[in-house]
Amino acid sequence: MSSVYQVNKGINKAIEFKGVKAQYIGYLAVGLVSLLLLYAILYICGVNMWVCLIVIGGTGTGLVMAIFRLSHKYGQHGLAKRNARRNLPNYVKFRSRKLFIHLTQPSDGKH
Repeated sequence: MSSVYQVNKGINKAIEFKGVKAQYIGYLAVGLVSLLLLYAILYICGVNMWVCLIVIGGTGTGLVMAIFRLSHKYGQHGLAKRNARRNLPNYVKFRSRKLFIHLTQPSDGKH
């Protein structure tokens, strides 16, 4: 009796679906679910169905294109690195050298 098992050779690789990598799959899923909820809210509020479809279709197309563009431009970790780089200060200003003077002295208390 022989069984056929698929071997996963992508261990420690990022998840990829149709060219969208890693966390962008989650962003796309959250965006599409929010568009579904927006459609339901617009439809319940009495907006014409065709207007709802055009708004949701256009917004959905823009969302998918933006997610694909971000995924291809920044890759798996690039967007997080870009956001982290934004938070770095341009320079660090010190008003005293006391911090650096204490770094050169031994901390064992002999001196």
